[in-house]
Amino acid sequence: MPSVEQTQPLISHLLELRNRLLRALLAVLVVFLGLIYFSGDIYEFVSKPLVDKLPEGATMIATDVASPFFTPLKLTLIASVFIAVPLILYQVWAFVAPGLYKHERRLIMPLMFSSSLLFYAGVSFAYFVVFPLVFGFFTAISLGGVEFATDISSYLDFVLALFMAFGIAFEIPVAIILLCWTGATSPEELRAKRPYIIVIAFVVGMLLTPPDIISQTLLAIPMCLLFEVGLFFARFYVRKDDDEEEQVEE
Repeated sequence: MPSVEQTQPLISHLLELRNRLLRALLAVLVVFLGLIYFSGDIYEFVSKPLVDKLPEGATMIATDVASPFFTPLKLTLIASVFIAVPLILYQVWAFVAPGLYKHERRLIMPLMFSSSLLFYAGVSFAYFVVFPLVFGFFTAISLGGVEFATDISSYLDFVLALFMAFGIAFEIPVAIILLCWTGATSPEELRAKRPYIIVIAFVVGMLLTPPDIISQTLLAIPMCLLFEVGLFFARFYVRKDDDEEEQVEE
């Protein structure tokens, strides 16, 4: 049977985890309550790239009775989570930091900060650059006898999927640094595989954007640039990690 001394640290860690989760949920709730009054305006802002491209006389529709009420609230809740991401990551950091070495703390905190910025950059890139191209392409396709009308709930699901896809795609530098720092690969190995990675970037661009070379390139080029940024910074983190290990061995 585990002794009292062994169970007490476990209980304290569980209590700490509970408190951190509650604080993260409280942060989301506070942001949500602050935004709920503007839920309609938030949905109008997110739907603007499509509305601007709709044919003359066409509008968005609601195929469910409760959609005009619940769809903006759903978007506001998700937006609250996006906005509260730095606070959520801080709670994660505060929970794991006591168990990290000094050189690990120097790595994790900047990565959490940069991952938030990169995610927001990916979402902004999707909204301001990709959406106008995507919706311009889709609305330009006209079928005889078919009126273009998009359900507001389906539209929300579509744009949220793209937001997540581009937000995650822009995390490439963070992923590269972590892979090199953990020893799963090295900057030299990734540099040698650069031609394959460029091809993969254009394939991803083809899957996430309409079938035209312009929009595919607009996603593939930032991914390639972010790959190079990740390679640049990964070199320094690998060297620092090696130096720390040598000092420990001495």
